[in-house]
Amino acid sequence: MKRLISTLSLLVAICGSAMGQAFDNLPDPVADVNRVIDNTPDSIGKALMNRPAPGSTRVGTNPVLFLIGNSTMRNGTLGNGNNGQWGWGYFANRYFNATKITVENQALGGMSTRTFYTKLWPAVREALRPGDWVIISIGHNDNGPFDEGRARAVIPGVGDDSLRVKIKETGVEETVYTYGGYLRRYIAECRAAGATPILMSLTPRDDYDAATGKIVRKPQTGWAAIVAAEEGVPFVDLNEISGRKLDGYSKWKEKYHFFGDHIHSSAWGAMMNARSAAEGIMQSRNPDLKPLQSMMINVALPTWPVEREEGKPVVWITGDSTVKNADSDPDGMWGWGALAGTVFDTKKITVYNAAMAGRSTRSYIREGRWEKVYNALRPGDFVLIQFGHNDISPITDPKERGVIKGTADTCHVYRMEKDGRYEVVYSFGWYLKKMIDDVREKGAEPILVSLTTRNEWPEGKVERRNDTYGKWYREVVSDTGVAFLDLHNLIADYLDRHYKGKEDAAEYFKKDHTHTSLKGARNNAKMVAKGLKEMHSRLADYIK
Repeated sequence: MKRLISTLSLLVAICGSAMGQAFDNLPDPVADVNRVIDNTPDSIGKALMNRPAPGSTRVGTNPVLFLIGNSTMRNGTLGNGNNGQWGWGYFANRYFNATKITVENQALGGMSTRTFYTKLWPAVREALRPGDWVIISIGHNDNGPFDEGRARAVIPGVGDDSLRVKIKETGVEETVYTYGGYLRRYIAECRAAGATPILMSLTPRDDYDAATGKIVRKPQTGWAAIVAAEEGVPFVDLNEISGRKLDGYSKWKEKYHFFGDHIHSSAWGAMMNARSAAEGIMQSRNPDLKPLQSMMINVALPTWPVEREEGKPVVWITGDSTVKNADSDPDGMWGWGALAGTVFDTKKITVYNAAMAGRSTRSYIREGRWEKVYNALRPGDFVLIQFGHNDISPITDPKERGVIKGTADTCHVYRMEKDGRYEVVYSFGWYLKKMIDDVREKGAEPILVSLTTRNEWPEGKVERRNDTYGKWYREVVSDTGVAFLDLHNLIADYLDRHYKGKEDAAEYFKKDHTHTSLKGARNNAKMVAKGLKEMHSRLADYIK
Protein backbone atom coordinates (compact mmCIF):
# COMPACT_ATOMS: atom_id res chain seq x y z
CA MET A 1 0.00 0.00 0.00
CA LYS A 2 2.87 2.39 0.80
CA ARG A 3 4.36 1.71 -2.62
CA LEU A 4 1.02 2.50 -4.29
CA ILE A 5 0.65 5.75 -2.36
CA SER A 6 4.19 6.70 -3.33
CA THR A 7 3.41 6.05 -7.00
CA LEU A 8 0.31 8.21 -6.79
CA SER A 9 2.26 11.00 -5.15
CA LEU A 10 4.63 11.00 -8.11
CA LEU A 11 1.67 11.15 -10.48
CA VAL A 12 0.26 14.12 -8.63
CA ALA A 13 3.54 15.95 -9.01
CA ILE A 14 3.80 15.20 -12.73
CA CYS A 15 0.21 15.40 -13.92
CA GLY A 16 -1.66 17.50 -11.40
CA SER A 17 -3.48 16.66 -8.20
CA ALA A 18 -6.77 15.79 -9.89
CA MET A 19 -5.31 12.61 -11.37
CA GLY A 20 -4.45 11.01 -8.07
CA GLN A 21 -7.60 11.34 -6.03
CA ALA A 22 -8.75 8.64 -3.62
CA PHE A 23 -7.26 5.62 -5.39
CA ASP A 24 -5.18 4.47 -2.41
CA ASN A 25 -8.35 3.13 -0.79
CA LEU A 26 -9.45 0.88 -3.64
CA PRO A 27 -9.89 -2.78 -2.67
CA ASP A 28 -8.34 -5.73 -4.43
CA PRO A 29 -10.12 -6.82 -7.63
CA VAL A 30 -13.32 -8.73 -7.04
CA ALA A 31 -15.91 -10.21 -9.36
CA ASP A 32 -18.75 -7.80 -10.06
CA VAL A 33 -22.43 -8.63 -10.57
CA ASN A 34 -21.61 -9.72 -14.13
CA ARG A 35 -19.01 -12.14 -12.70
CA VAL A 36 -16.27 -10.14 -14.42
CA ILE A 37 -13.01 -9.39 -12.62
CA ASP A 38 -11.46 -6.12 -13.72
CA ASN A 39 -7.75 -6.21 -13.01
CA THR A 40 -7.12 -2.50 -13.26
CA PRO A 41 -7.69 -1.41 -9.62
CA ASP A 42 -4.93 -3.67 -8.30
CA SER A 43 -2.38 -1.72 -10.33
CA ILE A 44 -4.04 1.66 -10.59
CA GLY A 45 -0.73 3.50 -10.41
CA LYS A 46 0.56 1.79 -13.54
CA ALA A 47 -2.77 2.33 -15.25
CA LEU A 48 -2.72 6.05 -14.53
CA MET A 49 0.85 6.40 -15.72
CA ASN A 50 -0.03 4.69 -18.99
CA ARG A 51 -2.96 6.99 -19.63
CA PRO A 52 -1.83 10.27 -21.19
CA ALA A 53 -2.00 13.30 -18.94
CA PRO A 54 -5.24 15.02 -20.03
CA GLY A 55 -4.55 17.40 -22.90
CA SER A 56 -0.92 16.32 -23.30
CA THR A 57 -1.47 15.03 -26.84
CA ARG A 58 -2.60 18.41 -28.16
CA VAL A 59 -0.64 19.58 -31.20
CA GLY A 60 -0.35 23.34 -31.33
CA THR A 61 -3.82 24.83 -31.42
CA ASN A 62 -5.44 21.71 -32.85
CA PRO A 63 -8.46 20.31 -31.03
CA VAL A 64 -8.40 17.10 -29.01
CA LEU A 65 -11.04 14.37 -29.11
CA PHE A 66 -11.26 13.02 -25.54
CA LEU A 67 -12.66 9.52 -25.01
CA ILE A 68 -14.48 8.94 -21.71
CA GLY A 69 -15.26 5.34 -20.83
CA ASN A 70 -14.27 2.11 -19.11
CA SER A 71 -12.46 -1.13 -19.99
CA THR A 72 -14.48 -1.62 -23.17
CA MET A 73 -12.78 1.56 -24.38
CA ARG A 74 -9.39 1.11 -22.72
CA ASN A 75 -8.63 -2.34 -21.40
CA GLY A 76 -6.08 -3.70 -18.95
CA THR A 77 -3.51 -2.03 -16.78
CA LEU A 78 -1.38 -0.95 -19.72
CA GLY A 79 -4.11 -0.84 -22.37
CA ASN A 80 -1.90 -2.67 -24.88
CA GLY A 81 -3.67 -6.00 -25.30
CA ASN A 82 -1.21 -8.00 -23.21
CA ASN A 83 -4.18 -9.79 -21.65
CA GLY A 84 -5.78 -10.55 -25.02
CA GLN A 85 -8.48 -7.94 -24.42
CA TRP A 86 -8.64 -4.62 -26.23
CA GLY A 87 -10.68 -1.47 -25.80
CA TRP A 88 -11.96 0.21 -28.94
CA GLY A 89 -10.36 3.52 -28.01
CA TYR A 90 -6.99 2.04 -28.96
CA PHE A 91 -8.10 1.89 -32.60
CA ALA A 92 -10.19 5.08 -32.72
CA ASN A 93 -7.37 7.26 -34.06
CA ARG A 94 -7.46 5.31 -37.35
CA TYR A 95 -10.47 7.38 -38.33
CA PHE A 96 -9.21 10.89 -37.61
CA ASN A 97 -6.68 13.02 -39.44
CA ALA A 98 -3.77 13.38 -37.02
CA THR A 99 -2.70 16.64 -38.67
CA LYS A 100 -6.02 18.20 -37.66
CA ILE A 101 -7.02 16.52 -34.38
CA THR A 102 -5.60 14.10 -31.83
CA VAL A 103 -7.57 11.30 -30.22
CA GLU A 104 -6.86 10.97 -26.50
CA ASN A 105 -8.14 7.86 -24.78
CA GLN A 106 -8.85 8.84 -21.16
CA ALA A 107 -10.92 5.73 -20.41
CA LEU A 108 -9.96 3.41 -17.55
CA GLY A 109 -11.08 -0.09 -16.68
CA GLY A 110 -13.44 -0.48 -13.74
CA MET A 111 -14.86 3.03 -13.95
CA SER A 112 -18.58 3.70 -13.82
CA THR A 113 -20.34 6.85 -14.95
CA ARG A 114 -20.14 7.95 -11.33
CA THR A 115 -16.55 7.02 -10.40
CA PHE A 116 -15.12 8.44 -13.61
CA TYR A 117 -16.95 11.71 -12.92
CA THR A 118 -15.72 12.00 -9.35
CA LYS A 119 -12.16 10.68 -9.77
CA LEU A 120 -10.92 11.18 -13.34
CA TRP A 121 -13.18 13.76 -14.94
CA PRO A 122 -11.85 16.79 -13.00
CA ALA A 123 -8.43 16.51 -14.68
CA VAL A 124 -10.00 16.04 -18.12
CA ARG A 125 -12.33 18.98 -17.53
CA GLU A 126 -9.35 21.21 -16.69
CA ALA A 127 -7.65 20.19 -19.95
CA LEU A 128 -10.64 21.06 -22.17
CA ARG A 129 -10.26 23.96 -24.60
CA PRO A 130 -12.78 25.64 -26.91
CA GLY A 131 -13.16 23.52 -30.04
CA ASP A 132 -12.42 20.21 -28.33
CA TRP A 133 -14.68 17.17 -28.56
CA VAL A 134 -15.66 14.67 -25.87
CA ILE A 135 -17.15 11.24 -26.55
CA ILE A 136 -18.93 9.92 -23.44
CA SER A 137 -19.64 6.19 -23.67
CA ILE A 138 -19.73 4.69 -20.20
CA GLY A 139 -22.07 2.63 -18.05
CA HIS A 140 -21.07 -1.05 -18.05
CA ASN A 141 -20.01 -0.77 -14.40
CA ASP A 142 -22.92 1.29 -13.06
CA ASN A 143 -24.05 -1.50 -10.74
CA GLY A 144 -23.29 -3.11 -7.39
CA PRO A 145 -23.36 -1.39 -3.99
CA PHE A 146 -23.72 2.35 -3.58
CA ASP A 147 -21.69 2.69 -0.38
CA GLU A 148 -19.06 -0.03 -0.11
CA GLY A 149 -16.39 -1.88 -2.09
CA ARG A 150 -15.95 -0.07 -5.35
CA ALA A 151 -19.03 2.01 -4.58
CA ARG A 152 -19.66 2.74 -8.22
CA ALA A 153 -23.41 2.17 -8.66
CA VAL A 154 -25.66 4.89 -10.05
CA ILE A 155 -29.43 5.26 -9.85
CA PRO A 156 -30.98 3.75 -13.01
CA GLY A 157 -32.80 6.05 -15.41
CA VAL A 158 -32.67 9.72 -16.32
CA GLY A 159 -34.63 11.37 -13.51
CA ASP A 160 -33.51 13.99 -11.01
CA ASP A 161 -33.36 11.49 -8.12
CA SER A 162 -30.33 11.51 -5.86
CA LEU A 163 -29.06 9.53 -2.89
CA ARG A 164 -26.73 10.64 -0.11
CA VAL A 165 -24.35 7.86 0.95
CA LYS A 166 -21.37 7.37 3.24
CA ILE A 167 -18.70 5.02 1.96
CA LYS A 168 -18.26 2.37 4.64
CA GLU A 169 -14.52 1.89 4.18
CA THR A 170 -13.57 5.57 4.16
CA GLY A 171 -16.41 7.48 5.79
CA VAL A 172 -16.49 9.83 2.79
CA GLU A 173 -19.96 11.19 2.03
CA GLU A 174 -21.16 11.47 -1.54
CA THR A 175 -24.31 12.31 -3.45
CA VAL A 176 -25.21 9.69 -6.03
CA TYR A 177 -27.25 10.69 -9.09
CA THR A 178 -29.05 8.86 -11.88
CA TYR A 179 -27.31 7.71 -15.03
CA GLY A 180 -28.91 10.62 -16.86
CA GLY A 181 -27.98 12.98 -14.05
CA TYR A 182 -24.29 12.23 -14.50
CA LEU A 183 -24.54 12.57 -18.28
CA ARG A 184 -26.10 16.01 -17.87
CA ARG A 185 -23.19 17.03 -15.65
CA TYR A 186 -20.63 15.92 -18.22
CA ILE A 187 -22.56 17.83 -20.91
CA ALA A 188 -22.83 21.06 -18.91
CA GLU A 189 -19.15 21.06 -17.99
CA CYS A 190 -18.04 20.32 -21.58
CA ARG A 191 -20.09 23.25 -22.82
CA ALA A 192 -18.79 25.54 -20.11
CA ALA A 193 -15.28 24.85 -21.44
CA GLY A 194 -16.30 25.44 -25.06
CA ALA A 195 -16.06 21.74 -25.99
CA THR A 196 -18.70 19.71 -27.82
CA PRO A 197 -19.97 16.59 -26.01
CA ILE A 198 -21.13 13.50 -27.91
CA LEU A 199 -23.18 10.88 -26.11
CA MET A 200 -22.54 7.37 -27.35
CA SER A 201 -24.30 4.21 -26.23
CA LEU A 202 -22.34 1.27 -24.83
CA THR A 203 -20.60 -1.54 -26.69
CA PRO A 204 -22.73 -4.70 -26.97
CA ARG A 205 -22.16 -7.69 -24.72
CA ASP A 206 -21.90 -11.34 -25.75
CA ASP A 207 -25.47 -11.90 -24.63
CA TYR A 208 -28.42 -13.06 -26.69
CA ASP A 209 -32.08 -12.21 -26.19
CA ALA A 210 -33.85 -15.59 -25.93
CA ALA A 211 -37.01 -14.20 -27.52
CA THR A 212 -35.41 -12.61 -30.60
CA GLY A 213 -32.17 -14.59 -30.92
CA LYS A 214 -30.33 -11.31 -31.29
CA ILE A 215 -27.71 -9.53 -29.22
CA VAL A 216 -29.23 -7.82 -26.17
CA ARG A 217 -29.48 -4.05 -26.49
CA LYS A 218 -28.48 -2.23 -23.31
CA PRO A 219 -31.07 -0.06 -21.47
CA GLN A 220 -28.52 2.75 -21.16
CA THR A 221 -29.02 3.29 -24.90
CA GLY A 222 -32.51 4.65 -24.37
CA TRP A 223 -31.46 6.72 -21.39
CA ALA A 224 -28.57 8.32 -23.27
CA ALA A 225 -30.83 9.02 -26.27
CA ILE A 226 -33.33 10.79 -24.02
CA VAL A 227 -30.67 12.96 -22.41
CA ALA A 228 -29.13 13.77 -25.80
CA ALA A 229 -32.53 14.87 -27.14
CA GLU A 230 -33.31 16.93 -24.05
CA GLU A 231 -29.92 18.61 -23.99
CA GLY A 232 -29.56 18.98 -27.76
CA VAL A 233 -26.28 17.13 -28.11
CA PRO A 234 -25.22 14.60 -30.78
CA PHE A 235 -26.03 10.96 -30.03
CA VAL A 236 -24.41 7.93 -31.66
CA ASP A 237 -26.01 4.54 -31.03
CA LEU A 238 -22.85 2.42 -30.90
CA ASN A 239 -24.78 -0.36 -29.15
CA GLU A 240 -27.12 -0.69 -32.10
CA ILE A 241 -24.54 -0.27 -34.88
CA SER A 242 -22.21 -2.93 -33.47
CA GLY A 243 -25.12 -5.07 -32.25
CA ARG A 244 -26.54 -5.18 -35.77
CA LYS A 245 -23.17 -6.35 -37.10
CA LEU A 246 -22.92 -9.08 -34.48
CA ASP A 247 -26.46 -10.18 -35.33
CA GLY A 248 -25.34 -10.73 -38.92
CA TYR A 249 -22.39 -12.93 -37.97
CA SER A 250 -22.41 -16.64 -37.32
CA LYS A 251 -22.48 -17.54 -33.62
CA TRP A 252 -18.88 -18.75 -33.98
CA LYS A 253 -17.75 -15.41 -35.39
CA GLU A 254 -19.71 -13.40 -32.84
CA LYS A 255 -17.96 -15.26 -30.02
CA TYR A 256 -14.42 -14.43 -31.15
CA HIS A 257 -15.22 -10.72 -31.03
CA PHE A 258 -14.98 -11.15 -27.25
CA PHE A 259 -12.09 -12.49 -25.20
CA GLY A 260 -12.02 -14.01 -21.75
CA ASP A 261 -15.57 -13.09 -20.77
CA HIS A 262 -18.84 -11.80 -22.18
CA ILE A 263 -18.12 -8.07 -21.97
CA HIS A 264 -14.54 -7.35 -22.99
CA SER A 265 -13.62 -7.41 -26.64
CA SER A 266 -10.85 -9.13 -28.51
CA ALA A 267 -8.90 -7.14 -31.09
CA TRP A 268 -11.57 -8.18 -33.60
CA GLY A 269 -14.32 -6.74 -31.41
CA ALA A 270 -12.42 -3.59 -30.52
CA MET A 271 -11.67 -2.82 -34.17
CA MET A 272 -15.30 -3.45 -35.06
CA ASN A 273 -16.51 -1.10 -32.30
CA ALA A 274 -14.01 1.60 -33.32
CA ARG A 275 -15.28 1.43 -36.88
CA SER A 276 -18.88 1.46 -35.69
CA ALA A 277 -18.21 4.58 -33.63
CA ALA A 278 -16.62 6.29 -36.63
CA GLU A 279 -19.45 5.24 -38.93
CA GLY A 280 -22.01 6.53 -36.45
CA ILE A 281 -20.34 9.93 -36.28
CA MET A 282 -19.88 10.20 -40.04
CA GLN A 283 -23.44 9.10 -40.84
CA SER A 284 -25.02 11.49 -38.34
CA ARG A 285 -27.05 14.35 -39.76
CA ASN A 286 -26.59 16.45 -36.64
CA PRO A 287 -25.10 19.75 -37.91
CA ASP A 288 -23.03 20.09 -34.75
CA LEU A 289 -20.87 17.20 -35.97
CA LYS A 290 -19.91 18.72 -39.33
CA PRO A 291 -16.59 20.16 -38.08
CA LEU A 292 -15.61 16.80 -36.63
CA GLN A 293 -16.73 14.93 -39.75
CA SER A 294 -14.43 17.14 -41.82
CA MET A 295 -11.48 15.77 -39.84
CA MET A 296 -12.34 12.10 -40.34
CA ILE A 297 -10.58 9.60 -42.62
CA ASN A 298 -10.79 5.91 -43.62
CA VAL A 299 -14.48 5.56 -42.81
CA ALA A 300 -15.39 4.08 -46.20
CA LEU A 301 -14.92 0.30 -46.21
CA PRO A 302 -11.64 -0.68 -47.92
CA THR A 303 -12.05 -2.94 -50.97
CA TRP A 304 -9.99 -4.23 -53.88
CA PRO A 305 -10.68 -2.20 -57.06
CA VAL A 306 -12.37 -4.94 -59.03
CA GLU A 307 -14.22 -3.86 -62.16
CA ARG A 308 -17.53 -5.66 -62.02
CA GLU A 309 -19.68 -6.32 -65.07
CA GLU A 310 -23.40 -6.92 -64.92
CA GLY A 311 -24.25 -10.59 -64.65
CA LYS A 312 -20.65 -11.74 -64.15
CA PRO A 313 -19.53 -13.14 -60.79
CA VAL A 314 -15.97 -12.67 -59.56
CA VAL A 315 -13.61 -15.48 -58.67
CA TRP A 316 -11.28 -14.16 -55.99
CA ILE A 317 -7.89 -15.84 -55.63
CA THR A 318 -6.12 -15.47 -52.29
CA GLY A 319 -2.78 -16.89 -51.27
CA ASP A 320 0.97 -16.35 -51.27
CA SER A 321 3.83 -16.14 -53.82
CA THR A 322 2.94 -19.49 -55.35
CA VAL A 323 -0.29 -17.80 -56.44
CA LYS A 324 0.99 -14.28 -57.18
CA ASN A 325 4.64 -13.51 -57.82
CA ALA A 326 6.55 -11.04 -60.03
CA ASP A 327 4.61 -12.54 -62.93
CA SER A 328 6.38 -10.44 -65.57
CA ASP A 329 9.69 -11.89 -66.76
CA PRO A 330 9.19 -15.01 -68.96
CA ASP A 331 12.33 -16.38 -67.33
CA GLY A 332 11.34 -15.32 -63.81
CA MET A 333 9.12 -16.62 -61.01
CA TRP A 334 5.38 -16.92 -61.58
CA GLY A 335 2.34 -17.65 -59.49
CA TRP A 336 -0.44 -19.73 -61.02
CA GLY A 337 -3.00 -16.99 -60.34
CA ALA A 338 -1.39 -14.85 -63.02
CA LEU A 339 -2.30 -17.57 -65.53
CA ALA A 340 -5.85 -18.06 -64.24
CA GLY A 341 -7.15 -16.25 -67.31
CA THR A 342 -5.84 -19.12 -69.42
CA VAL A 343 -8.25 -21.57 -67.83
CA PHE A 344 -11.26 -19.42 -66.83
CA ASP A 345 -13.61 -17.98 -69.45
CA THR A 346 -13.27 -14.27 -68.70
CA LYS A 347 -16.33 -13.56 -70.86
CA LYS A 348 -18.38 -15.31 -68.18
CA ILE A 349 -16.46 -14.59 -64.97
CA THR A 350 -14.09 -11.90 -63.70
CA VAL A 351 -10.81 -13.14 -62.23
CA TYR A 352 -9.22 -11.09 -59.45
CA ASN A 353 -5.89 -12.25 -58.06
CA ALA A 354 -5.65 -10.78 -54.54
CA ALA A 355 -2.77 -13.01 -53.40
CA MET A 356 0.45 -11.52 -52.03
CA ALA A 357 3.93 -12.99 -51.83
CA GLY A 358 5.26 -13.89 -48.40
CA ARG A 359 1.90 -13.98 -46.67
CA SER A 360 0.43 -16.55 -44.32
CA THR A 361 -3.19 -16.87 -43.28
CA ARG A 362 -2.38 -14.71 -40.26
CA SER A 363 -0.41 -11.94 -41.97
CA TYR A 364 -2.78 -11.77 -44.93
CA ILE A 365 -5.62 -11.09 -42.52
CA ARG A 366 -3.69 -8.82 -40.15
CA GLU A 367 -2.52 -6.54 -42.96
CA GLY A 368 -6.11 -5.92 -44.05
CA ARG A 369 -5.82 -7.78 -47.36
CA TRP A 370 -8.55 -10.22 -46.42
CA GLU A 371 -10.81 -7.41 -45.23
CA LYS A 372 -10.66 -5.88 -48.71
CA VAL A 373 -11.80 -9.17 -50.21
CA TYR A 374 -14.54 -9.58 -47.59
CA ASN A 375 -15.88 -6.06 -48.14
CA ALA A 376 -15.97 -6.53 -51.92
CA LEU A 377 -17.77 -9.90 -51.94
CA ARG A 378 -21.22 -10.25 -53.46
CA PRO A 379 -23.60 -13.22 -53.54
CA GLY A 380 -22.59 -15.60 -56.32
CA ASP A 381 -18.86 -14.87 -56.11
CA PHE A 382 -16.27 -17.59 -55.56
CA VAL A 383 -13.19 -17.39 -53.33
CA LEU A 384 -10.20 -19.71 -53.71
CA ILE A 385 -8.33 -19.83 -50.38
CA GLN A 386 -4.80 -21.22 -50.64
CA PHE A 387 -2.22 -20.78 -47.87
CA GLY A 388 0.40 -22.87 -46.11
CA HIS A 389 3.92 -22.22 -47.38
CA ASN A 390 4.56 -19.39 -44.90
CA ASP A 391 2.33 -20.40 -41.99
CA ILE A 392 4.47 -22.78 -39.96
CA SER A 393 7.26 -20.32 -39.23
CA PRO A 394 8.37 -18.35 -36.14
CA ILE A 395 5.39 -16.66 -34.53
CA THR A 396 7.03 -13.58 -33.01
CA ASP A 397 9.83 -12.78 -35.49
CA PRO A 398 9.76 -9.55 -37.57
CA LYS A 399 7.75 -11.16 -40.37
CA GLU A 400 4.96 -11.97 -37.88
CA ARG A 401 3.35 -14.65 -40.00
CA GLY A 402 3.68 -17.88 -38.00
CA VAL A 403 0.57 -19.61 -36.68
CA ILE A 404 -0.13 -22.34 -34.15
CA LYS A 405 0.11 -25.76 -35.78
CA GLY A 406 -3.12 -27.69 -36.29
CA THR A 407 -6.78 -26.80 -36.60
CA ALA A 408 -8.07 -26.54 -33.03
CA ASP A 409 -9.93 -23.38 -32.01
CA THR A 410 -7.02 -22.35 -29.85
CA CYS A 411 -5.05 -19.15 -29.39
CA HIS A 412 -2.33 -17.54 -27.30
CA VAL A 413 -1.12 -14.00 -26.57
CA TYR A 414 2.36 -13.40 -27.99
CA ARG A 415 4.70 -10.40 -27.75
CA MET A 416 6.19 -9.44 -31.10
CA GLU A 417 9.95 -8.99 -31.39
CA LYS A 418 9.82 -6.09 -33.85
CA ASP A 419 7.94 -3.53 -31.79
CA GLY A 420 6.82 -5.19 -28.55
CA ARG A 421 3.24 -5.26 -29.78
CA TYR A 422 0.95 -7.95 -28.37
CA GLU A 423 -1.15 -10.12 -30.65
CA VAL A 424 -3.47 -13.05 -30.10
CA VAL A 425 -2.35 -15.72 -32.56
CA TYR A 426 -4.63 -18.59 -33.59
CA SER A 427 -4.14 -21.95 -35.29
CA PHE A 428 -3.69 -22.53 -39.02
CA GLY A 429 -7.12 -24.12 -39.21
CA TRP A 430 -8.73 -21.30 -37.23
CA TYR A 431 -7.66 -18.68 -39.75
CA LEU A 432 -8.92 -20.83 -42.62
CA LYS A 433 -12.25 -21.30 -40.83
CA LYS A 434 -12.51 -17.54 -40.36
CA MET A 435 -12.10 -16.92 -44.08
CA ILE A 436 -14.54 -19.67 -44.98
CA ASP A 437 -17.11 -18.32 -42.53
CA ASP A 438 -16.68 -14.76 -43.82
CA VAL A 439 -17.23 -15.83 -47.42
CA ARG A 440 -20.42 -17.70 -46.59
CA GLU A 441 -21.70 -14.74 -44.59
CA LYS A 442 -21.59 -12.69 -47.79
CA GLY A 443 -23.45 -15.29 -49.83
CA ALA A 444 -20.34 -16.25 -51.81
CA GLU A 445 -18.82 -19.73 -52.19
CA PRO A 446 -15.47 -20.59 -50.55
CA ILE A 447 -13.21 -23.26 -52.03
CA LEU A 448 -10.25 -24.41 -49.95
CA VAL A 449 -7.16 -25.11 -52.07
CA SER A 450 -4.20 -27.09 -50.74
CA LEU A 451 -0.71 -25.65 -51.08
CA THR A 452 1.39 -26.26 -54.19
CA THR A 453 4.00 -29.01 -54.27
CA ARG A 454 7.71 -28.35 -53.67
CA ASN A 455 10.63 -29.68 -55.70
CA GLU A 456 11.71 -32.14 -53.04
CA TRP A 457 11.99 -35.86 -53.87
CA PRO A 458 12.47 -38.07 -50.82
CA GLU A 459 12.88 -41.74 -51.77
CA GLY A 460 12.50 -40.98 -55.48
CA LYS A 461 8.96 -39.60 -55.29
CA VAL A 462 7.97 -35.96 -55.05
CA GLU A 463 7.29 -34.75 -51.51
CA ARG A 464 3.68 -34.95 -50.29
CA ARG A 465 2.87 -33.09 -47.10
CA ASN A 466 -0.24 -35.08 -46.32
CA ASP A 467 0.68 -35.80 -42.71
CA THR A 468 0.75 -32.07 -41.83
CA TYR A 469 -0.99 -29.62 -44.13
CA GLY A 470 -2.96 -32.34 -45.88
CA LYS A 471 -4.25 -33.57 -42.53
CA TRP A 472 -5.11 -30.05 -41.41
CA TYR A 473 -6.96 -29.18 -44.63
CA ARG A 474 -9.09 -32.27 -44.28
CA GLU A 475 -9.87 -31.48 -40.67
CA VAL A 476 -11.07 -28.04 -41.74
CA VAL A 477 -13.17 -29.66 -44.46
CA SER A 478 -14.65 -32.02 -41.88
CA ASP A 479 -15.39 -29.13 -39.50
CA THR A 480 -16.89 -26.77 -42.07
CA GLY A 481 -18.07 -28.84 -45.04
CA VAL A 482 -16.18 -26.51 -47.37
CA ALA A 483 -15.45 -27.61 -50.94
CA PHE A 484 -11.85 -28.84 -51.17
CA LEU A 485 -9.56 -28.72 -54.19
CA ASP A 486 -6.53 -30.88 -53.39
CA LEU A 487 -4.12 -29.07 -55.71
CA HIS A 488 -1.13 -30.38 -53.76
CA ASN A 489 -1.72 -33.99 -54.74
CA LEU A 490 -2.89 -33.17 -58.28
CA ILE A 491 0.43 -31.43 -58.93
CA ALA A 492 2.34 -34.21 -57.18
CA ASP A 493 0.65 -36.82 -59.36
CA TYR A 494 1.62 -34.85 -62.45
CA LEU A 495 5.24 -34.44 -61.35
CA ASP A 496 5.57 -38.14 -60.50
CA ARG A 497 4.27 -39.05 -63.96
CA HIS A 498 6.42 -36.63 -65.96
CA TYR A 499 9.68 -36.24 -64.04
CA LYS A 500 12.24 -38.54 -62.47
CA GLY A 501 13.60 -36.37 -59.67
CA LYS A 502 14.66 -32.95 -58.46
CA GLU A 503 17.09 -32.15 -61.27
CA ASP A 504 14.71 -33.37 -63.94
CA ALA A 505 11.86 -31.27 -62.52
CA ALA A 506 13.99 -28.12 -62.24
CA GLU A 507 12.34 -26.58 -65.32
CA TYR A 508 9.01 -26.60 -63.43
CA PHE A 509 10.47 -24.43 -60.65
CA LYS A 510 12.53 -21.23 -60.53
CA LYS A 511 15.42 -20.25 -58.24
CA ASP A 512 14.36 -22.51 -55.35
CA HIS A 513 12.26 -25.55 -54.50
CA THR A 514 9.00 -23.67 -53.93
CA HIS A 515 8.40 -21.04 -56.61
CA THR A 516 7.36 -22.01 -60.11
CA SER A 517 8.59 -20.99 -63.50
CA LEU A 518 6.18 -19.72 -66.15
CA LYS A 519 5.81 -23.31 -67.35
CA GLY A 520 5.12 -24.59 -63.84
CA ALA A 521 2.63 -21.86 -63.05
CA ARG A 522 0.75 -22.45 -66.30
CA ASN A 523 0.47 -26.14 -65.52
CA ASN A 524 -0.60 -25.45 -61.92
CA ALA A 525 -3.43 -23.32 -63.31
CA LYS A 526 -4.44 -26.28 -65.48
CA MET A 527 -4.40 -28.48 -62.38
CA VAL A 528 -6.79 -26.03 -60.70
CA ALA A 529 -9.17 -26.39 -63.64
CA LYS A 530 -8.80 -30.17 -63.57
CA GLY A 531 -9.55 -30.29 -59.85
CA LEU A 532 -12.65 -28.10 -60.17
CA LYS A 533 -14.03 -30.37 -62.88
CA GLU A 534 -13.36 -33.51 -60.85
CA MET A 535 -15.11 -31.90 -57.85
CA HIS A 536 -18.12 -31.03 -60.00
CA SER A 537 -17.79 -27.52 -58.60
CA ARG A 538 -20.14 -24.80 -59.83
CA LEU A 539 -16.99 -22.82 -60.59
CA ALA A 540 -16.12 -25.47 -63.20
CA ASP A 541 -18.97 -24.05 -65.30
CA TYR A 542 -16.76 -21.02 -65.94
CA ILE A 543 -13.73 -22.96 -67.20
CA LYS A 544 -12.87 -22.64 -70.87
